[in-house]
Amino acid sequence: MISVPRLYPIADASSFSTTEDLLTYADQLVAGGCTLLQYRNKRGNARMMLDHARELKHRLGRRTKLIMNDRADLALIAEFDGVHVGQDDLLPESVRRMIGSDGWLGVSTHNGEQLRAADQTSADYLAIGPVFSTLSKEKPDPVLGLDGVRRARQLTRKPLVAIGGITRANAASVMEAGADSVAVIGDLLREPRKSAEEFFRILR
Repeated sequence: MISVPRLYPIADASSFSTTEDLLTYADQLVAGGCTLLQYRNKRGNARMMLDHARELKHRLGRRTKLIMNDRADLALIAEFDGVHVGQDDLLPESVRRMIGSDGWLGVSTHNGEQLRAADQTSADYLAIGPVFSTLSKEKPDPVLGLDGVRRARQLTRKPLVAIGGITRANAASVMEAGADSVAVIGDLLREPRKSAEEFFRILR
């Protein structure tokens, strides 16, 4: 079983004006102690996503594990370390066949039924959310709250990543509810190195 770091940053391409802004952000996160980073791009075309992915791989090298959101094909080309899929993406087992046994595979879930189903797949970790209200998704699923994290914890022994509206102010409560890791977008964008360091102090 893999060990997911307590802080799981997600770099959403829509948050950055240029590729260099994205790369600088990633550099700062790694300088702040992050060892895992997911690249997410819901609006860009495949060429842009691949360019970003290759640049991230070139810039970060082996300093951090890189996870591609949705696109297993691009993850393979860019030599990423894994893929994260949602409920409307490729089936986990299809992705597993593409990335092999060594690649990390994560699956997003939004309720107990989805989590139970994902638990039966070869996914290495499961994400549950949104825990709190979030602005990072255009059509978010219903908020689960801390009770949703507690229920999810009872349904799987796999590493559980909580996502959705998680900040330095509420991260500790999410971990106490049973999450192994918190996935964060918004609360890392401003002063990413300092913010990451503060998250790690909170999550010790």
